[in-house]
Amino acid sequence: MGSTVVEKIFSRKCQRQVSAGDVVMAPIDNAMIHDITGPLAIRKFYEMGGTHVSDPEKVTMLFDHQIPADSIEAAENQLFMRKFAREQHINNYDIREGVCHQVTMEMGKAAPGEIIVGADSHTCMYGAGGAFATGIGSTDMGFALKFGALYFRIPETIRIVAQGRFARRVGPKDLILSIASDIGADGATYQAIEFTGEAITSMDMAGRMTCCNMAIEMGAKAGICPPDAVAWDFIRRVRALLSIRYSSGPARTGGSRISGMLRRSSGTGSSRIMSGSLSYLLQGRNT
Repeated sequence: MGSTVVEKIFSRKCQRQVSAGDVVMAPIDNAMIHDITGPLAIRKFYEMGGTHVSDPEKVTMLFDHQIPADSIEAAENQLFMRKFAREQHINNYDIREGVCHQVTMEMGKAAPGEIIVGADSHTCMYGAGGAFATGIGSTDMGFALKFGALYFRIPETIRIVAQGRFARRVGPKDLILSIASDIGADGATYQAIEFTGEAITSMDMAGRMTCCNMAIEMGAKAGICPPDAVAWDFIRRVRALLSIRYSSGPARTGGSRISGMLRRSSGTGSSRIMSGSLSYLLQGRNT
C-alpha cells in the first residue's frame, strides 16, 4: 500500500519510512510567531533554558493582530518581541507586511515537502503550497524555537476528491464551506485533509489557500494540496522576487526532487476518501 502525502513528507524528514499513528521527532523548516501568541512562546523558550534559537533564519516574526498597539500591554509585548528579534538575529517583519499567513506564503516561507509550525490555528493555510503546516501552542513553540524540531503524531488523512469545474458565481470558499458542512466541526479532529481532484488542480494558489485555511474549522491537524506545477511556480516566483528585493542570493527551490518524492506512490496510505456529495457545487464532468 502506498503512502499519503503527509506520510511521505514525514518519511523524508525523518529519513525512514513512517506511517499515520507513529510519533516522531521531526525537524522544522519554519516557525511563525505573531504579536498575540509570540510573547508567551518566547517566555517558554527562556523557561526551558533557551539562550539562542536553533536557527534564526527558520523563524518568521511579525505583528498583525493588534496594530497599532491598542493598549499598554500590547505595546509592551511588541517591544519585548522586537528586543528578542534583535538579540536572536531574527528577521522581524514587524507591522510592515500584513496578515501573518499571507506574509508567510508571499515571503516564500512554506514550500512543498516542508514542515511548518505557527503559533496560530490557521497555520494550516500553508498546506496550499504542498507543505505540512499546523498550528501549535506557545509551549510547543518555545520548544521548537530552542531545538528546531518537535514531536508529532503523524495524522491519518481524509482525502477530498472534488471533480468538475465551478458553476457561475461559485468558488473555493463555497466548496470548503460545503466540505465543512459535510464533515462537521469535529469530524476531522487530528487528521489531515488532502484536497485533490480537478476542481482543486485547476485552482490558483489563492483558492487553495482558502480551502486549506479552513481545515482547522473541521478540527483537522492540517490541510494540504499535493504539490504540482501551480505550487512550484508560485514558490519559485516569490523566492526569486525576494532574492532581488533583499539581494540574498539565488532562490532556493529543489522542486523536481521533492515533487518526485511526493508523487512517487499512487496509493492512498492511511486515508479515507470523500467524493460525490460535493458535486452539486460543480458543473461539467462527474456531476
